[in-house]
Amino acid sequence: MGDLLNFLRDNFEQFDLTSALDVAIISLIFFWVLMLLRGTTAMAVMRGVFILLIAAFALGRLFDLRVLNFLLSNSFTGLLIAIPIIFQPEIRRALERVGRTGALAFGTGANYRGMVDSLSEAAMEMSRKKFGALIVLERETGLQDYVETGVPVDGIASAELLEGIFYPNSPLHDGAAVLRGNRVLAAGCTLPLSENATPGELGTRHRAGLGITERTDAVSLVVSEETGRVSVAADGRMYMRLDDARLRGLLERLLGVQRNGARG
Repeated sequence: MGDLLNFLRDNFEQFDLTSALDVAIISLIFFWVLMLLRGTTAMAVMRGVFILLIAAFALGRLFDLRVLNFLLSNSFTGLLIAIPIIFQPEIRRALERVGRTGALAFGTGANYRGMVDSLSEAAMEMSRKKFGALIVLERETGLQDYVETGVPVDGIASAELLEGIFYPNSPLHDGAAVLRGNRVLAAGCTLPLSENATPGELGTRHRAGLGITERTDAVSLVVSEETGRVSVAADGRMYMRLDDARLRGLLERLLGVQRNGARG
């Protein structure tokens, strides 16, 4: 007991302000990682790996399993290689968040000032005519990878252009139109389907609109071809059955646009 007390006393005597700052930074990093993984499949993977390591460590020490103990003691390098591979989507998402924070600090990102009226007008008209549509609005995360899967348009995103793109049986009708600011970059783009929605719960167009918001900070606007209902997806969440007033208010909030034209 005396040796333990002496050990603790010696360590506490070496604990200064720099050490406290070091511990606080490491704690914040771990907390941030856990918050990032919360509610994802990566958390279940991490929990399973942790349980297996604890069980293997206990068995190795209890029965003096030399080979297992050797593997555990020399597995650190392997874990450093495996972690980026296993958690690649989560690491990418974290870096994108850091990049979005930097972009906001430098005032970059798409500006949708004055576009909400055109988007709402087009959505309501396509809803009335039951034109199926999927419009993706780029925010801070670049969508160039998805733009390159479609046909370049590079035109002003007017209500008439959007209605023309999604006119039934037109060549670009089934894909997504990607907007950056007040311009349509491309149409007929391919998007990833949502991993959190079952095929029977949402149609393919809605799953694609939700899927892009699970991987990026984009906002997607979906018009159902079957019912004409208008939906908006953002941050992995779908807002459904929107009327004109709710659609305008939601787009203004998500895109940081105020009614007086000022950027939020």
